[in-house]
Amino acid sequence: MDTIPFEARRFRSTAAYYARYRVPYPPALLAGVAARIGLKPGDRVLDLGCGPAMLGLGFARLGMEVVGVDPEPEMLEAAAIAAKNAKLPITLVQGSSYELGPQLGRLKLVVMGRSFHWMDRLPTLAALDELVDPGGAVALFYDRKIETEPNWRAVVENLSVKYVPDRARRHSRDRMRHEPILLQSAFSAVEERGLVFAQELGVDDIVGRAFSMSVTSPDSLGADADAFEAELREQLAPLAVDGRFSEVVAAETLIGFRPGEVPANAA
Repeated sequence: MDTIPFEARRFRSTAAYYARYRVPYPPALLAGVAARIGLKPGDRVLDLGCGPAMLGLGFARLGMEVVGVDPEPEMLEAAAIAAKNAKLPITLVQGSSYELGPQLGRLKLVVMGRSFHWMDRLPTLAALDELVDPGGAVALFYDRKIETEPNWRAVVENLSVKYVPDRARRHSRDRMRHEPILLQSAFSAVEERGLVFAQELGVDDIVGRAFSMSVTSPDSLGADADAFEAELREQLAPLAVDGRFSEVVAAETLIGFRPGEVPANAA
């Protein structure tokens, strides 16, 4: 199975950009997942690979007791600041999917936002099976770009190949989708939910999105970061006369229940 080598500090220079420029998780999608699983205020939720805790804080707003785990100190610092600004309680722990154990306590739900593909997926699910209470679930959140107009994504992808070819090639490798992995795990009763929405982006938003990605992070680009940004802005400028770009996104989640524990409600 194709597992990406673990780099504890892969996202160390992206924290300043991640929460602001990545595609958001719609609150309605989180609320729908909570209803489907039957979460109640006070239920414990683990945000694994939490980054700046975009998901964790969303579930904290719904009244859940949230623990966020991430290997990157800068991400945890960003999560702590966001929690303080939002006046939401969240417990933050430095660690990774390789350190899952009883110290995290019992859980009703484990969420992962754009992080599961970085993990050794089947062993991670096996470890979570020991922590998730009966009737609990695992939910994988991600986004799928349906359309961008003008096509700014091609510009970013081409420049990533130019400036960081090794990382770009590793990132583009075909990997088994999450669905077959879930079907091989204890959480093999799989459902899919999603919301489609549109948003507008400016050139600054696209530059920030690029810097939020591990492939084209400031750390990955190193001394070429300024040249990458300058060329990105130069190539984006003629694509949209008004400097505005549209993006249609499908925000999606895969929910994995244990067989025989799927809730009867159809929320």
